[in-house]
Amino acid sequence: MLRKIERVEYSKKFLKSASKLPKQILDEAEAKENIFKENPFYPILKTHKLSGKEKEAWAFWVNYSYRVKFIFLNNKTVLFLDIGTHDIYK
Repeated sequence: MLRKIERVEYSKKFLKSASKLPKQILDEAEAKENIFKENPFYPILKTHKLSGKEKEAWAFWVNYSYRVKFIFLNNKTVLFLDIGTHDIYK
């Protein structure tokens, strides 16, 4: 089920969280976002559905410590909700 993402939207919370990250993490996140747009389920991203109160959301790995939390708005558009360490799930 390969679906290419044509549009990524960014929540205010995502932009605020991103603004506090080191440049190296932002560079990694940008590289992973480019992979994500081509294939949101590419294995290196470790894309996974969240559970509990976050059951509508998904996340993918930027690196071992950082994640991007997002939702699918439709088949071609996603909304990035937050970026950060595992704390974004709380």
